[in-house]
Amino acid sequence: MSTQRHRILQLSGYAPALPTPFDDLDGIDRAAFDWMCQRQVEQGATALVVCGTTGEAPTLTHAEHDIVVRTAVAASRGRIPVIAGASSNSTSQAIELARDAEAAGADAILSVVPYYNKPTQAGMYAHFRAIAEATSLPVILYDVPARTVCGLADDTVARLAELPQIIGLKDATGDVTRPLRLRRSVGSEFRLLSGDDATALAFFAQGGDGCISVTSNVLPRLCCAMYLAWKHGERMPAQQLAAPIARLTSVLFSESNPAPVKYALSAMDVMSARLRLPLVEPRYETKVKINRVLADLATRHPSCLIGNLRRQNGLRVRSVGQPHARPTLAVVR
Repeated sequence: MSTQRHRILQLSGYAPALPTPFDDLDGIDRAAFDWMCQRQVEQGATALVVCGTTGEAPTLTHAEHDIVVRTAVAASRGRIPVIAGASSNSTSQAIELARDAEAAGADAILSVVPYYNKPTQAGMYAHFRAIAEATSLPVILYDVPARTVCGLADDTVARLAELPQIIGLKDATGDVTRPLRLRRSVGSEFRLLSGDDATALAFFAQGGDGCISVTSNVLPRLCCAMYLAWKHGERMPAQQLAAPIARLTSVLFSESNPAPVKYALSAMDVMSARLRLPLVEPRYETKVKINRVLADLATRHPSCLIGNLRRQNGLRVRSVGQPHARPTLAVVR
């Protein structure tokens, strides 16, 4: 078994769901994305998750999907696995994306419940089974009924877990009791990963293995520290670390993801806040809230933000340090 496959089969901790940065011409900003990937590896991420919801996958062409996956693979240099979103409500297109991800060097794929079509549980089972049989990569299921309308039933997850290629579930239902319910039927090796930052610690407490996270794009060290504290039985420190993470999570999900997290990263010179339609930048009030939370985090946890925090005066900002340089945090009271 390869090292990366073993890591995927034992995946735990925090893996960021990475945004896709766009340049002035609306192309992929490879330099910004490469920097982001490398920084996440350095700060303790256990995998890089690309081309998902946070990566604005529905707006990426197949060629851009390939660029993003290959950039992440090159940046990782085998240090941690790359998990590529390979989702579509068309099974044949999902298979094509999975095969493309495999050719680009991904170590696993993340596959969402088909949206819009409203398949039955039998249809979902057939969809995921067809994908698993079409690739040699491990498959992580993705259940996010807030976006897909249909949810993946526990019994269907258990049936799919019997297929050797399907090795885990990203659960974004917010149901923290699910790991406890599922563990007996899926076995101890099946990866149960939270896809809901707001309930991640409670998910761990019920037997979850880790989190595919939006918040850890901004606070990778703090998120990793919280998970490790919990894993080592340090309940009080974990709960204390959860408080600032929860505050940031609240503002990052006050509007549709990934608009707020892209704005937060732009405030630290990590990437542009640009989005592709139909998404637009957050409202003024949301930006103000994000700025305040970032400033407070930089004061209280000065080594935990991923990038340079700009000096802020309302929403007029002046950069501290050079874009993509080694982060040195600065806050003006």
